Amino acid sequence: MSKPVTVTIPHELGRAEARKRIEDGISRMGHQFDGVKLTKAWDGDRLSFSAKVVGQAVAGRLDVMEEAVRMEVDLPPFFAMIADKVKGRLKKEGQLMLEKK
Repeated sequence: MSKPVTVTIPHELGRAEARKRIEDGISRMGHQFDGVKLTKAWDGDRLSFSAKVVGQAVAGRLDVMEEAVRMEVDLPPFFAMIADKVKGRLKKEGQLMLEKK
């Protein structure tokens, strides 16, 4: 059974700028990791995504709001034991993308 991991990251960018930074950041990350196949689709301010990582399917949703971004990722059992590390990494990377510059 999958283990959901939820991360909420506050920001001061507004919805449009936050969405732009997320799109740019995800595109950059997709090029950094060899062997990861990423599929993504926007529906309004919701990004649905899936990826194949070391043969495991990972899926999730990301909602961009005016003052926060909420990400929920469904981890397969293979990754469930490292869910806290995944959550920490998602939060750190998200904060870097959304910090006000």
